[in-house]
Amino acid sequence: MNTPQDSSLGQEVVYPSQYDAALLFPIPRAAGRAEIGIAGDALPFIGHDRWQAYELSWLDARGKPCVATATFTVPCDSPNLVESKSLKLYLNSLNSERFNSDEAARERIAIDLSARAGADVMVAFGLPEMSAADDGESIDAQDIEITDYGPPNPSYLSSDEAQIVEEVLVSHLLKSNCPVTGQPDWGSVVLAYRGPRIERSGLLRYLVSFREHAGFHEQCVERIFQEVSTHCRPNRLSVEARYTRRGGLDINPWRATHGSASPIALREARQ
Repeated sequence: MNTPQDSSLGQEVVYPSQYDAALLFPIPRAAGRAEIGIAGDALPFIGHDRWQAYELSWLDARGKPCVATATFTVPCDSPNLVESKSLKLYLNSLNSERFNSDEAARERIAIDLSARAGADVMVAFGLPEMSAADDGESIDAQDIEITDYGPPNPSYLSSDEAQIVEEVLVSHLLKSNCPVTGQPDWGSVVLAYRGPRIERSGLLRYLVSFREHAGFHEQCVERIFQEVSTHCRPNRLSVEARYTRRGGLDINPWRATHGSASPIALREARQ
């Protein structure tokens, strides 16, 4: 089984001079899910991981460079996630590769990512629109004391059964760390739900308790979904995290209760 420690993360590497799909490093999702009580193929959520690539280039048939941005959408029921540094190395391996058309380049990337993820990955050139400032109610301005920065502490989560609401809550204070290198990962969380009103100070304390947590982006979002579901008992829940970019890539995992509509793809100002 591939583990993060087997990948190129935290290792000095020579950037590729020629195309090499083998650079893509798949990591099975099963181990991270087992830590939060998810086993087997019957997932308690739907969702995807939306990657946004800002540094993408190849050569046309006559050797002239082409540049693009791109969005990759990996379904959450794929058996593997793709490790981020390996994706960066793979994209750089395209820099000197010739393609007869832009569509040929897009198709090659889709084929390679799908093979490593173990499911069909959608690849589209271009990026989503920027997020509006009013796409939810921010919980960050609360005047509260916080002293707990990890590990993630779901005991802060609670809800008021007497108040049934439907709302979208946003926090830009999410931070976690790469489980291999320890480098910080910064992100914003958009939590949309219907059900008992979630207590805001507890939710903010909970999200801040990820601050020293070591976990991949996808795993953090699945943990948030599971623990909010368990402790706040919403009838419907959607959790999306929009992480800032590193090495020309950012990742935006989304998990939601079955039957939920996919959120509109947006980018934060920090992305």
